[in-house]
Amino acid sequence: MANFFPRWTNLLPFKIGFCVIALGAGVVAGFTYYATPKTLAVGYQPSQPIPFSHKIHVDQLGLDCRYCHSFVDVSNHSNVPTSNTCWNCHQHVQKESPKLQPLRNRMDPSLKHPDFGKPVEWVRIHKTPDYVYFSHLVHVNRGISCQSCHGRVDQMEVVYQDQNLSMGWCLECHRAPEKHLRPLEEVYNLKYDPARYLAKKVDGVSNAERLGVKTTEELGLKLKEMWQIQPRETCATCHH
Repeated sequence: MANFFPRWTNLLPFKIGFCVIALGAGVVAGFTYYATPKTLAVGYQPSQPIPFSHKIHVDQLGLDCRYCHSFVDVSNHSNVPTSNTCWNCHQHVQKESPKLQPLRNRMDPSLKHPDFGKPVEWVRIHKTPDYVYFSHLVHVNRGISCQSCHGRVDQMEVVYQDQNLSMGWCLECHRAPEKHLRPLEEVYNLKYDPARYLAKKVDGVSNAERLGVKTTEELGLKLKEMWQIQPRETCATCHH
């Protein structure tokens, strides 16, 4: 009796097995890249279209965070600076720097560059999942500094993700906010030292005396009491 199946079908199980393995590997790789995005990893440090140094602008020049991130204290979402913000200074300063050519291409009409008028495509570093609600204005207007989430940005030549931004990490702060609270005038001071703040005198009276506290721990508890801060820990806090 003649063989019912052609000879090439002898290799069919191996081919199917190989395809299944390859498909499985592809699914795992895709899930790893997209469902566990690298932007949630501590240390994530992408290259930007313009090499902006926070160390120079914040530490050396003393720029306030709100000069560039102008919505941070009035909006749920912070913003990255527009090209106009950068151009305000750099049409006069470092005008010939090759690092700033992408900015000139977008802002200098005399160049007649195809990118003129287009925004700088900054690479986003800090991102919570879409199902998580986080309000910048609520936090910074109640004494939580940029540094608590973003680290010592003023010392970074290239910004990187300093904290993991996980649910557990957020809950640690919600359970003991006094460890992170600062006087409102110190929220944007990335060199803030609570002990030095308490010792500072205004009209001959130290901040410690004015607030009626002695230690930095008492300062955090005092601010928590003054502002009646009672962070929620339920799922509805972040998952609206």
